Amino acid sequence: MVEELNVPLSTMRSGTELTRKPVTKMTSETKLYPRYAEHPLKEALADSPAVLIHGPRQCGKTTLARMMNPSQTIVWGGETVIEWGGANYITFDDETAREAAERDPIGFVNDLPGRVILDEVQRAPSIFTALKMAIDRDRIPGRFLLTGSSQVLLVPRVSDSLAGRLEIIRLHPLAQCELSGQHPTFLDRLFSGDLKAPELAGASDRLADRIVAGGFPAALARSTEGRRRNWYLNYVETQLQRDVRDIAKISDHGAMIRLLSVAATQTARLYNLQDMSSTFSLSRPTIGKYVEILERIFLLERIPAWQNNRLKRMVKAPKLHVCDTGIGCAVIGASSEALKKDRDLFGQYLESFVFQELKRQASWSDDTLTFYHYRDKDKVEVDLVIEKGTMAVAGVEVKASSTVRASDFHGLRKLKDAAGDRFAGGVVLYDGEKCWSFGEGLTVAPVSLLWENPVETASNLHLDG
Repeated sequence: MVEELNVPLSTMRSGTELTRKPVTKMTSETKLYPRYAEHPLKEALADSPAVLIHGPRQCGKTTLARMMNPSQTIVWGGETVIEWGGANYITFDDETAREAAERDPIGFVNDLPGRVILDEVQRAPSIFTALKMAIDRDRIPGRFLLTGSSQVLLVPRVSDSLAGRLEIIRLHPLAQCELSGQHPTFLDRLFSGDLKAPELAGASDRLADRIVAGGFPAALARSTEGRRRNWYLNYVETQLQRDVRDIAKISDHGAMIRLLSVAATQTARLYNLQDMSSTFSLSRPTIGKYVEILERIFLLERIPAWQNNRLKRMVKAPKLHVCDTGIGCAVIGASSEALKKDRDLFGQYLESFVFQELKRQASWSDDTLTFYHYRDKDKVEVDLVIEKGTMAVAGVEVKASSTVRASDFHGLRKLKDAAGDRFAGGVVLYDGEKCWSFGEGLTVAPVSLLWENPVETASNLHLDG
């Protein structure tokens, strides 16, 4: 595993020279998990002059960038021009590097070597115009590998500068299938209508443990739940004190922490700004702005409502999710034992957990997968609606129970009628052990099928007559 030391590469201006010192060392104490984003990253480096890995701090962006296979080569114009693995590394968490880039961005970029990793680029936004100029002079693929811990492209001058020149790889915290080392197949099987599987382990005890543990590598390396909780709380504090300062002027950081706690109690519920702001002395527009900031640093996410002309009386409000259940549980003080005892809270966090896992798997897919939720004014709902381009629609309902009834498919049947020929399939994920077919492309499957890839045997598919 790569351990990132707290002394990043020193980058200093000396005339026109940049001096750099390697600071990464290998350790054997921490497990190195497979990252399925590696394949799309290599593909992007093969044909894009700049590639951005963006996602929350400490999710593994720098490790992924620096652990590229040294034998990976990029061919351009019939000859090999880059061998990744030996790229120079500069982080803008280093104050000297950041000052140099901000004071003379053109000179800074001109002095960069042929291939370079620029870490935490959101902290030096002035360099993006200079990167554009360098790319336009020479569009060699894979020259700039960038990482960012906030939504960099929401900065207007950034998105304008690198339009058509930058490919984006979203890196999430570790998915459960990365932790188990099994290649994900769930989304492909969902859209193909093939969710057969042999009997799998259920047990909400294990689900609760997974939910509370979250997906951040440094937290998972800690040996107890309490130590992981402390890591998450320190992580949130650091995020709100450091990264928020880079993107907005916030006078009351305490309000941001309280707001995150309020939002974490409402994960997997409809986003209601009025309810969230009722406990604060700040205005609703201010609270709304704070929610947007929490989204920009990957702590919260809102998913829009699915729309269809065939359906009337639809609720248009988005649904709110924490971006990692480990963070959410930490800020509200929910242990795995608390989740096991509070079934309503367990249900909320299980839905967010499933959403996170599917979003992480979708980020590696060759298909364009977009996530929505569905709810009408009669309170008929589908937790997740996934569109595959314009061609197919699938639905996922999450049930924090070991039993499923026909009534649990009400929302999925309504989605099927609305989607028509585009409907590929629907599934109720539950805390059980077996797959059951309910006919018409509707299936019950264990939550664990998201990360387990069992050998399928037709004899284990149970039919509900």
